[in-house]
Amino acid sequence: MMSAAVSRRAAELAAEGTAFVTATVVRAQRPTSVRAGDVALVLADGTIEGFVGGVCAQQSVSVYALKAIESEEAVLLRIVPDGPVGEDPGTGREIAVEDGAVTAQNPCLSGGAIEIFLEPVLPSPRVLVVGETPIAAALVSLGAELDLTVLPVSNGAPEPAAGDLALVVAAHGRDELHTLRRGLEVGVPYVGLVASHKRGAGVLAELRRDGVTETELERIDVPAGLDIGSRTSAEIALSILASVVAARRGKRAAAPGNTQISVAAPTATLAVDPICGMTVAAVPGTPSLEHEGKTVYFCCDGCKSKFEAQHRAA
Repeated sequence: MMSAAVSRRAAELAAEGTAFVTATVVRAQRPTSVRAGDVALVLADGTIEGFVGGVCAQQSVSVYALKAIESEEAVLLRIVPDGPVGEDPGTGREIAVEDGAVTAQNPCLSGGAIEIFLEPVLPSPRVLVVGETPIAAALVSLGAELDLTVLPVSNGAPEPAAGDLALVVAAHGRDELHTLRRGLEVGVPYVGLVASHKRGAGVLAELRRDGVTETELERIDVPAGLDIGSRTSAEIALSILASVVAARRGKRAAAPGNTQISVAAPTATLAVDPICGMTVAAVPGTPSLEHEGKTVYFCCDGCKSKFEAQHRAA
């Protein structure tokens, strides 16, 4: 059961638009320090707030929570202390993968098997729409159905910012150049300009004269959207949102000139424990030490001590 403190923290993170994962223990075999119903939150940097097991179990939870944020899909994580007979204990931590579930061997787990449901809670991506046109209005209306936060830009606010998914300029000549430059500068994954081929070429020429590089100009989708033969404002908005969804999912849109775009939530660095072979999240609090100029991470202090002993002997 989620405690009041964890519930308040989850509400705070959601209100801030911060990505996180709720980790709920659904089954715990004895001996174990957790109980079914225990809930923790895993942040996008891999840190855990709450309790879902000891340090070894937490490493597995962090790693698969980060994967859940990246894939945007919930997963049932089964953590078991032993792998199949004959398996090399230093390789292949995943011993079974099914639709919506993964079983991971954790050789450092001292208790019984644990099953934890990992559910990502992600902010709706922000899409900025410049212009007071029927196409802009249709983008705002249809975008809400796609779990997108579509914000009309009025008098230059809000401006494109790092973390935005898309910028669509449908202003027919108003506030175009500054907003397009800003979108490119902050690295918005999808930047689209609603314009004819002729007018679009003119806008690109102006940006080129202002010092925008050819590489950056190639990122502007003009005319914006996939070529589906759209005619009405709603149909044009649909074609543009299809390109936005392609950017969100990291796919190549069908429109000529579109480039491969990958959008993923920021995640912590993953490392491999050199003693037990476990994949661990390199976050504050993860056991680590400096060796030969590199930071080495471990699943627990026990593996860290073994590593230190081995290299003292060497």
